[in-house]
Amino acid sequence: MEKIKVEISWVDKNYCCGWGCPEFGAVLCTNKTLEGVKSDFEAAVKQQAADMIADGEPLPQWLADGDYEFDYSLAVSALLRQAEKFTTMAVISRFTGINPKLLSHYANSVKIPRMAQRERIVNGLHAIGQQFLAVR
Repeated sequence: MEKIKVEISWVDKNYCCGWGCPEFGAVLCTNKTLEGVKSDFEAAVKQQAADMIADGEPLPQWLADGDYEFDYSLAVSALLRQAEKFTTMAVISRFTGINPKLLSHYANSVKIPRMAQRERIVNGLHAIGQQFLAVR
C-alpha cells in the first residue's frame, strides 16, 4: 500500500494542504477545520482519480486501485492552531519557554521554526496534556 504524505499548515485563517505527482497532477484544499481539510482532501484525490479513469488518462495503478492511505503531519502553524482549541498561547509559551510573540509568528506562518523549536513546542504540548491527564 502506498502512502500519500500530506503536510497540513495554517494559511490566512484556514487549514490547507496539497499533494501532487507527475502522473496525477496536484490537489490543493483549504478548510476552516482540521477534520474538514482532511475530508475534503481525501474526497478530492478520489474524485480526481475517478475523473482521470473516466477520461481514459494514464494513472498509476495504485491510485486507480485505491491502494493508498493518507499520512498526515501538521506544520507548526496548524499544530498551534489546533492546540488553541484546548489551551492558550500564553500557556504554551510558559511550557515551551518560547516568547508569545514568536509563537504567534509561528501560528500565523509568518515564520517557520527550525526542527529544534518544533520539538520544544511538541514537548510543551505533551507536558500540557500530561497536566490534564493528572486531573482526577
